[in-house]
Order: sequence, then structure tokens, then C-alpha cells
Amino acid sequence: MTSLAEHLVSDELWELFRRVVPETVVVRPQGGGRRRAGDRECLTAIVFVATSGCSWRQLPPVFGPAWPTVYRRFARWSQQRVWARLHRVILDELGAQGALDWSRFAVDSVSVRALKGQLTGPNPTDRGKMGSKIHLVVDRAGLPISVAISAANTHDSLALPPLIMGIPPIRSPRGPRRRRPAKLHGDKGYDYPHLRQWLRERNIIPRIARRGVENSQRLGQHRWVVERTMSWLGGCRRLHRRYERKPEHFLAFTAIATSLINHRRLAK
Repeated sequence: MTSLAEHLVSDELWELFRRVVPETVVVRPQGGGRRRAGDRECLTAIVFVATSGCSWRQLPPVFGPAWPTVYRRFARWSQQRVWARLHRVILDELGAQGALDWSRFAVDSVSVRALKGQLTGPNPTDRGKMGSKIHLVVDRAGLPISVAISAANTHDSLALPPLIMGIPPIRSPRGPRRRRPAKLHGDKGYDYPHLRQWLRERNIIPRIARRGVENSQRLGQHRWVVERTMSWLGGCRRLHRRYERKPEHFLAFTAIATSLINHRRLAK
């Protein structure tokens, strides 16, 4: 169990998590009572659910806390935006080390089937079956910077401005924080004059394939990194299909996946 727990949540990741999780004041009832489950044990169990794809009820008892306790902790941390803060603090550490390449970002999306819940819709690429879409912006090396979710029938172009605005101000090795890439690469789904103008107004050079003009393969030499990152997200098997009714819970799993990807780069 110890080796498994350390593999899922290393000491370094735990220290970063402690910086973002709100402190809990434990009030023990008179006469004692059961000890509160530790945050690290619950975090380890949550990461196991995210990476293995098992349901909450299938959570092995070896982790310690019972599955209802782990789920309640996950729901509370999701409401408190702990996972978004963890994603941001890891980005800050990467930025301070100069590990982020701001010269070129790429944007793309991937659809997954959804059983129920808000932000779901008929997927036009999957015979109209209900699904959700994960939108992602990555740096030149494929490290996820900004992530969002929508219904599967949401056009990619609608998600671009919120994705760019969702890039947090990230630390730099020296100088002020940064939140805008020099260039942004995208496929023909983002080929709209108003999006190009919107990017230029923010000093971002659009590198978007033009419908009927440019070959997608030419831009693919720069966009492949985001496609590779989408495959990295597949390592979080909980994202293979959306089971969460609440969109904030599905978004939480995406933030956990991106945090694990970025932390692996940080650990190197």
C-alpha cells in the first residue's frame, strides 16, 4: 500500500496540494468519535479513481477511508476549486523554472460520451449520441495550460476566447507574470475572421488553417503536440466516458489529469 500510495501521490505532489487545500477545523464530538480521514489518504484514493476509471463504490478498502468519505471530500474540494488551484500552482512552479515555452501554443478538443448531466449534447461525429467535449490549450512542448468543457455539439470556435482568457498569470524565471503566448496554432474549426482579430487585439499571432486554402497537414507539424496531450489525458481513464452528472465534477477530473501531466514534467 505504501509504494502504491507514493506512486499515486508523491511527497512533492502532496506538498503542492497542501498549499491549495483549505485548512479544516476538526471538532471532535463529546466522548470521542471516529478519527477524521486524512486529506492525503483521500487525495490518494481520488487519484486512484481518476487514473483507474473505477466507480466510487469500487474503490478498494486498502486506501483507508470508505468511498462515501472520499466522494464527499472530492465534492467539497471541487466546490472550493482546489483542483483548479492545484493546476495553477504547478504551472507557477514550471514557469519559475523556465519550463514553459510561450513562443507557440496549440488548441484542440476531444469528445467523450456522456451518460447524463449538464453540458452534454448530441455529438455530430458519433451518430448524435450524447457527449461532452474537452477543450485544451497547450504550450509548445504539449504541457496543458488551460482546459474547459462543453456539450459535444458546441462548436470549437465558441470555446476559444474562454480558453485563452482562462490562462492564469504564470510566474516567469524573471520579470512579470505572463498569460499570453506569442502564437496560437489551430485547425480549420477556428478559421473565423473575428477570432483572428480577437487574437491580434491581444498580441497573439493566429496560425490557423484556412478553409479551402491551406493544407491541414502543413499546420500539423506544429499541432501534433496538442493531439499527443489528448492521448496523455487518456491516462486518466475516468475521462474515457463522462459518468458525472455535475459538470464541475467532470471538470475536476480534467484538472486532476492536467495536474498529473504537468507534475510529471516538474518532477523531471
